Amino acid sequence: MEGGHLMDLLHSTGVQVTHYLQVNHRGFQNWFLFVSFAADLKTTFFFFFPIWFHLCERVGIKLIWVAVIGDWLNLVFKWILFGQRPYWWVHETSYYGNTSIPKIQQFPITCETGPGSPSGHAMGSAGVYYIMVTALLSQLQLARRRNSPLSTLSLFLLRCLHGLLWALFWAVQVNVCLSRVFIAAHFPHQVIAGVISGIVVAEVFEHVHSIYSASLQRYLGTTFFLFGFALGFYLLLKVLGVDLLWTLEKAHKWCIHPDWVHIDTTPFASLLRNLGILFGLGLALNSPMYVESCRGKQGRQLPFRLSCIIMSLFVLYLFESFELPTDREMLFYALSFCKSAATHLCMVALIPYCMSLLCCREAMKHD
Repeated sequence: MEGGHLMDLLHSTGVQVTHYLQVNHRGFQNWFLFVSFAADLKTTFFFFFPIWFHLCERVGIKLIWVAVIGDWLNLVFKWILFGQRPYWWVHETSYYGNTSIPKIQQFPITCETGPGSPSGHAMGSAGVYYIMVTALLSQLQLARRRNSPLSTLSLFLLRCLHGLLWALFWAVQVNVCLSRVFIAAHFPHQVIAGVISGIVVAEVFEHVHSIYSASLQRYLGTTFFLFGFALGFYLLLKVLGVDLLWTLEKAHKWCIHPDWVHIDTTPFASLLRNLGILFGLGLALNSPMYVESCRGKQGRQLPFRLSCIIMSLFVLYLFESFELPTDREMLFYALSFCKSAATHLCMVALIPYCMSLLCCREAMKHD
């Protein structure tokens, strides 16, 4: 009883924070909506990854592993913790009794369908930005040791850059947390838990070096394990009378606009998308096309890498412009997996291979 009262108190405080932000900081509405949109893991998969991968493969590979494993852990945590979301809790709780319920506004990206704790946006953002900041700091240290223009930087300037990057990191996390609370998708304690979890996952992968030379068999094994564990966990609890998709009904019931409830926010939709990305990465890294194009002499040249980035971003835009049918749930999941795998296979192996062939032909013409 005390535990339930404590959670009600925590949730009511979170609703008050949401109400305060929506009333007193309405001018930041568009900014918070943009931050929530940009903090989605799609930004990592379809923007940060192609840039980092073609500039520094190890960082790109680490980004995918941290994002996929982190989001899988986020799903498991959500299923275990049964976290509420503000936009439906405020209507179903008996905490307020006869007093008026605080009015909180909903937005097109409010009505996510999974449990709320911990925040997936906060967890993903923290993990991804932690990897990028540590990668930049590592490159700065490496460049200072070598005979490069950055080697002339003083220790004071390096410390300033170090502080600036971490300040930017925390600025991003604060904005992500505020945006998720503002749109009534999460309570404050859920976003804080997400940030801490994301940093822990990223820090663990800082010490896991086997991912850079992982075989296709390992990628396949990891993909099947992650899917099998999640599906098995779901089916086991369903047999025991616990429906892990209990939040779908609440989302449809309390979202003020039915068309704001999207199938791609369901737990299995994000799971299949992420596993498709991981599988596509493994397939690409272990393909002859990747070995011939990216690991050769040409693959180390900056113009070649920049060309691959531009083409990758363009192809990713084309892939994203194709909308999957949402009328059949299982078909959507299967196509989402295939689309994600094909996207990253093209980005990692096919595009560099085609660019390599094009460069070779141009070189032969000049000869």
